[in-house]
Amino acid sequence: MKLGWIHGGTLAASLDGDTWRDVTAILAELPAPSIDDGHVDWLISHLPRVREAVARAIDGAPKLTVNDATAWLSPVRRPGKIVGIPVNYQDHVDEVEQARQTFTNRYTGSIRQQGFFLKASSSLVGPSEGIAIRFPERETHHELELAVVIGQRADRVRPEDAAGYIAGYCIGLDMVVRGPEDRSMRKSLDSYSVLGPWLTTADQIADPGSLFMWLDVNGSRRQSCYPRDMIMGIAEQIAWISESCTLWPGDVIMTGTSSGVSRVVPGDRILCSIEGLGSMQVDVRAA
Repeated sequence: MKLGWIHGGTLAASLDGDTWRDVTAILAELPAPSIDDGHVDWLISHLPRVREAVARAIDGAPKLTVNDATAWLSPVRRPGKIVGIPVNYQDHVDEVEQARQTFTNRYTGSIRQQGFFLKASSSLVGPSEGIAIRFPERETHHELELAVVIGQRADRVRPEDAAGYIAGYCIGLDMVVRGPEDRSMRKSLDSYSVLGPWLTTADQIADPGSLFMWLDVNGSRRQSCYPRDMIMGIAEQIAWISESCTLWPGDVIMTGTSSGVSRVVPGDRILCSIEGLGSMQVDVRAA
């Protein structure tokens, strides 16, 4: 199933990947949010019930026209946390080493030595909302990533069990302003976490490592890779993160980027795609 939010509060669902329906009415079947839901995404936390309700309602739900003009919001509305994995492709490690003036010497060592980092949940937007450059005098770079959305509470998970905790996958843009500060600061600017265009549930993706990913800026190819080339795979990431902090429904893991990261400026248009997950256009503007 593919599930996403469209501007205006419409919940859209597709069971075949082509025909989209307005299933907003099923939200009335879910328990009302409570004060105890503060660190989970309400929809993702009820995903099994959502899937059952969509299956019952979708044939009679209004059809939606989905095209390049559709204003997709983030499929996760309120993640408890967004977790980033640093330097997770060897070609990006090499790229960093060759451009220390840009990337600085602050971060060296293996992924585990550097540690995962957190991005402010307030940085999250959907593709239709675009990226707002807050510090135009500094370089902002795009980083295309496979985003993993957690579907259930995960505490000290074993790698061999990790797949069972995944709700689904999205395209992720982990934007960053370059400089000497901690990653969490430079990656937490408003609009610097773009997620979309929708959530593809985990059962639809047999092998996430085989999904071809690419990103263009103004029609020019900048990044392309397969997640199978990650240094630390998805299962190990979930196990590693959950050793330190519990993952909750709706938490997002940005799994790392490949080489080809480069500067974007207001007026640029980013187009990115991951096989099986869709494509999204993201416009860059001044804040």
